[in-house]
Amino acid sequence: MELLIKNGIVYDPINGIDGEIMDIAIRDNKIVEKVDESKSYVINASNKLVMPGGVDLHSHIAGPKCNVGRMLRPEDHYKDVEPKTQVKRSGVGYSVPSSFTIGYRYAILGYTTVFEPANPPLKMLHCHHEFKDIPILDKGCLVMFGNNWFVMEYLRDNKLDECAAYVAWTLNATKGYAIKLVDPGCVEAWKWGDVEFLDVLWGRPETMDEPVPRFDVTAKDIVRGLCKVNKLLNLPHPIHVHANGLGTPGNYQTTIDTMDCVKDLAKEDGPIIHLTHVQFNGYAGSDWITMRSGAHEIMKYVNANKHVSLDLGQVIFTDTTTMTGDGPFEYKLHLLTKNKWTNSDVENEEGAGLVPIHYKKSNFVHATMWTIGLELALLAKDPWRIFMTTDHPNGGPFTHYPKVIAWLMSKEARKRTLEKISKRARSRSDLDNMDREYSFYEIAIITRAATAKILGLKDKGHLGVGADADVAIYDINPREVDPSSEYKKIRKALSKATFTLKDGEIIVKDGEIVKSVEGRTYWVKPSVPEDLMNAMESNLVKKFRDYYTVEMENFKIPDRFIARSSPIPTHYS
Repeated sequence: MELLIKNGIVYDPINGIDGEIMDIAIRDNKIVEKVDESKSYVINASNKLVMPGGVDLHSHIAGPKCNVGRMLRPEDHYKDVEPKTQVKRSGVGYSVPSSFTIGYRYAILGYTTVFEPANPPLKMLHCHHEFKDIPILDKGCLVMFGNNWFVMEYLRDNKLDECAAYVAWTLNATKGYAIKLVDPGCVEAWKWGDVEFLDVLWGRPETMDEPVPRFDVTAKDIVRGLCKVNKLLNLPHPIHVHANGLGTPGNYQTTIDTMDCVKDLAKEDGPIIHLTHVQFNGYAGSDWITMRSGAHEIMKYVNANKHVSLDLGQVIFTDTTTMTGDGPFEYKLHLLTKNKWTNSDVENEEGAGLVPIHYKKSNFVHATMWTIGLELALLAKDPWRIFMTTDHPNGGPFTHYPKVIAWLMSKEARKRTLEKISKRARSRSDLDNMDREYSFYEIAIITRAATAKILGLKDKGHLGVGADADVAIYDINPREVDPSSEYKKIRKALSKATFTLKDGEIIVKDGEIVKSVEGRTYWVKPSVPEDLMNAMESNLVKKFRDYYTVEMENFKIPDRFIARSSPIPTHYS
């Protein structure tokens, strides 16, 4: 079907379009130069905001963590029920929605592409099964390597080429998209109960030079080594790093050290390392009493160095579920909150934990966390290297994105919330003095254009000829609304898209799902020299037999398990 979106007020930063009244023509699932209007389905977008479909690079939507979260929190189910319709499956869940519900709710927000940011290789089959259940969205999964035995052994022995071959083999075998590091080295120590090593990292979170027990590599070695591997394999996304010391006062310095330890590897413009949910790693102070924002220090570094990008991990004042591959942090959170807790260790690879939490405006620590996320965004000089996330569901459910956008676009919206938070947190924050307000153009950057670009998705995040026909249309006129004072109108409009188009098909109309389609799964297929791969594989066979509960062949995921498989080949250099 040919389709024409007429007279929309278009924001398309990749193509430099800033609120121009334009037509968008669609044929065969793609944006095209023109169509025959007399033969096309026409959407009248006059006085409406038109943007590319949203792209979320970090949201926990699939895999064993989500499934355990659903089991851990039956009380979360009844808070938000998704009724069955002629086109929708029923579903439940507020902070950890069921699989079908995730696709519907993202589409209603105008999002069409979402990446799951952390799964251990051994559990990737589970992730892909859930991907098949999540409708509408295009998806991909980042694979965790930061505590992998074989990676640490290769790096310890200075076998970088062999490490690259192993990473390439694993990404291909598990149909993963990029390299993820979670609390590198520390989760491995946690799994063995190395209390002395953990006390060092927990007591002095800036320390990245302590050798991991039994492997004689440091967190810094792992970050640098996998950054080099990423460059060797020419993967589309930088290494995606959950830094050490998360959730610990003083950890802002660890964040800066993590970014700085790969600075000498940056030989070209553009990020080579992505720091994720930096709000959780942006704390200054020496303890919870002296805790304050470290956003100024972090953004001073980020603004001066183009080799790094980051996302926010913005906190929402609500009940939610924390889930992360950082098992040690979740244990600390369990001790702090006294809430129920679950932990999992994954053989030779990684671990994870989950703890429910309720972020409260009156709580000094929670309120300080809220200010940090917004400060990071407002201090950023380059919106192409900072992205809006809540680290769903850790900071809060993704359904609250319109609220975050309102805070970014309106000082008045921020002030209204500031007046209700802990007075001590407000007195230690510069948020009151920050006048910056994001424009619609900048919102399109941090939620669409820049996220697609950093993921290496050339057909996403823009409305140029040849792009995937993923489009979001909202019932608000950006030329007439004043974001500073009319932020509630913006929040309401962005909460329910008037239209969401996925591959040129109308999925959402007037805020309701009218069609459910299957999204595609992106994964990378790196190539390495045949002799190097053969040598690595012959060594890996023995390691699987010695250390794994599965055979090497059973570790591989066949293409038939992948929903609309979209492999991206990369070449070794």
